[in-house]
Amino acid sequence: MTRVRAALIFPVLGALLICAMVLATGFGAETLPVSSVLTVLQHRVTGQAPTDFGLDTIVWQLRVPRTVLAAIVGAGLALAGAAMQTLVRNPLADPYLLGVSSGAGVGAAAVITSGLFAGAGVWALSGGALVGAFVAAGLVFLIAVMQGGLTPLRLVLTGTVLGSGFAALSSYLIFRRPDPSHAQAVLFWLLGSLAGADWTRIALPLSVVALAGVALLGASGWLDALTVGGDTAASLGVPVKELRIALFVLLAVLVGVLVAVSGGIGFVGLVVPHAARLLVGPRHRNLLPACALCGALFLVVADAATRIVVRPIEIPVGVLTGLIGAPTFLILMGRRRYRFGES
Repeated sequence: MTRVRAALIFPVLGALLICAMVLATGFGAETLPVSSVLTVLQHRVTGQAPTDFGLDTIVWQLRVPRTVLAAIVGAGLALAGAAMQTLVRNPLADPYLLGVSSGAGVGAAAVITSGLFAGAGVWALSGGALVGAFVAAGLVFLIAVMQGGLTPLRLVLTGTVLGSGFAALSSYLIFRRPDPSHAQAVLFWLLGSLAGADWTRIALPLSVVALAGVALLGASGWLDALTVGGDTAASLGVPVKELRIALFVLLAVLVGVLVAVSGGIGFVGLVVPHAARLLVGPRHRNLLPACALCGALFLVVADAATRIVVRPIEIPVGVLTGLIGAPTFLILMGRRRYRFGES
């Protein structure tokens, strides 16, 4: 039944994602009709010269990259959330559990308040955030290993404590510089935004998400065993220690890159994996593709909503995902038949 359900659900999710991306491209400071969006896309795909260069610039250079990046980031965060929940065997785990988001926040705050990496131009903020994310992940790894290994409990405790420490450090960097524009810029980034998307920022996150998805799908059988427990997985021949290290490194790179290009967008990696389990079950062979499609769909819709809820003002996408994600998570957890790791 699970295979039949997945065979029906995946095409539906794919069709919904394509429709949502086309519709989302039309939303902004000025709403564009779907026909205009489709005309621009048709001209670009077929190589025809645009008939309206202003419309072409708005659709192809500004809105399409943003919509594509929203789909990539949503898919990546959902994949990372599912893998993180398996790694630590905790249904409350999200992609930022390792302190990566807080570390990235320190890097972003350092760039905004001190001009660090100023020579990198538009990549300065993303570069600083990426460095901060990797430093945070490295510290979590070293501390966990020195104190007994990458056990689920140790990862949760170490990541939570260091995440709180990095959050305090980023707050110190903000208050150290009394300029309110700095605090506003850091806060807007920490809440997540896809406003700065362009075609130059697509290749890196797309490559990382695609490679991570393939790697996780290839290890889906081991992930199923790890969900049951480390001892059970080891008895089935799974190299538990090596798998945990590989998952840690993979998630650190994946989440670090995503946070660097979009900021800290919450609840996607927490809520979407649970919703996907209700749709296709807990087997990672079906769960991971469902997470990617659901995560992409969710963030595309949420990002489009940020442009129209209080138009012409744009709110950070993390605010909206939190408002949607919190009650959704409570509803999902309220289902009597739902159990983490079970069908």
